[in-house]
Amino acid sequence: MLLAIDVGNSHTVLGLFDGEDLAEHWRVATEARRTADEWAVMLNGLISGSVGGADVSGIAMCCSVPSVQHEMREMFRRGYGDVPAVIVEPGVRTGIPVRMDNPKEVGSDRIINALAAVGLYGGPAVVVDFGTATTFDAVSAKGEYVGGAIAPGIDISVEALSRRGAQLHMVEITRPRSVIAKNTAEALRSGIIYGFAGQVDGLVDRMAAELAGDGANPDDVTVVATGGLAPLVVEECETVDVHEPWLTLMGLRMVFERNTN
Repeated sequence: MLLAIDVGNSHTVLGLFDGEDLAEHWRVATEARRTADEWAVMLNGLISGSVGGADVSGIAMCCSVPSVQHEMREMFRRGYGDVPAVIVEPGVRTGIPVRMDNPKEVGSDRIINALAAVGLYGGPAVVVDFGTATTFDAVSAKGEYVGGAIAPGIDISVEALSRRGAQLHMVEITRPRSVIAKNTAEALRSGIIYGFAGQVDGLVDRMAAELAGDGANPDDVTVVATGGLAPLVVEECETVDVHEPWLTLMGLRMVFERNTN
């Protein structure tokens, strides 16, 4: 089975693929100080308890945290030395041309999301990833990564409000009874849920219009939502066409096939 690992700033998502099917998946906290041995113990525990204690025949990873990537690379070397591993970094074939001023500064997870969106739905497309930051990535009709936008994530915004607002506190983010809230807790929920939905729709509409300037119809742009926090707001977004929670893992499977076949 292929082990796909998406290391984000806050969470790490892992999945086991049996062919094209995602057989198992897990989400754990990303701990920058976790050593290669600690990652190995945790990973072995997860895999041994999975479907039939599956054997890992390949590994694909993208990582946004350099210290974690170093420890993961060491874990692969020591624990999976005979298993082909693809770590997405400059030089790895993705099949996605990056039309940026400095392609190397684009996060590997954003390129992988673009690859998965093109592979699953074709271009043009916009990927909205709800993570530590909310990222928007635009893919042309030719399947090129042409840029994007970065906004503060939901958790960061809630935490900032609770720290800087003397009479505000952390609340569980759930759908409020109405947009016009009747108490402080629901006012925070309304601002977060509907505020982020409005932000998504506004940015997506503008991106779709720019993609249309390249010969595409705005209505032809597929908008794909992903990320651990997407379920909080995606149902309130009018522009989202598809919610694919495992988009990055699917992209990692695709990039592994490109670089090992």
